[in-house]
Amino acid sequence: MAANPGTPWLVAGGWLSLAASALHVACIVGGEKWYRFVGAGEDIAMAAASGALWPHLLTLGIAVVLALWAAYAFSGAGRTRRPPLLRTALVLIAAVYLLRALVVLPALAIRPEALTPFAIVSSLIVLVYGVAYAVGTARAWMAMRQTT
Repeated sequence: MAANPGTPWLVAGGWLSLAASALHVACIVGGEKWYRFVGAGEDIAMAAASGALWPHLLTLGIAVVLALWAAYAFSGAGRTRRPPLLRTALVLIAAVYLLRALVVLPALAIRPEALTPFAIVSSLIVLVYGVAYAVGTARAWMAMRQTT
């Protein structure tokens, strides 16, 4: 594989996704108080408090997806074995993070009073994730081309 100028960006994106995955696992372990602390919403916190399984399964699913995204970032950085559809997946992951970050813009126009500090802060955080993946993927594009 050729020198990869996207490596630092993708490694950073991978660690950020892995940290987010770990935070989701911490919510499962920490229960209702953790769900509230991270801003998951009162419905999820109350369901977890009442012993419902669905909040934990949903959160575990998100944690697994985030860990998978981290694996793709590390692979794009040349740190691990190449998974299927590497470049496509990294573009889609960057897009998901960036779209999630931008979700506050329509909310600002439609119901600005409904925006919470958590919504704004979490959108800014996810914007950083999206930028790391987007810049890393763009810079690593040629280094990630499939060789046969």
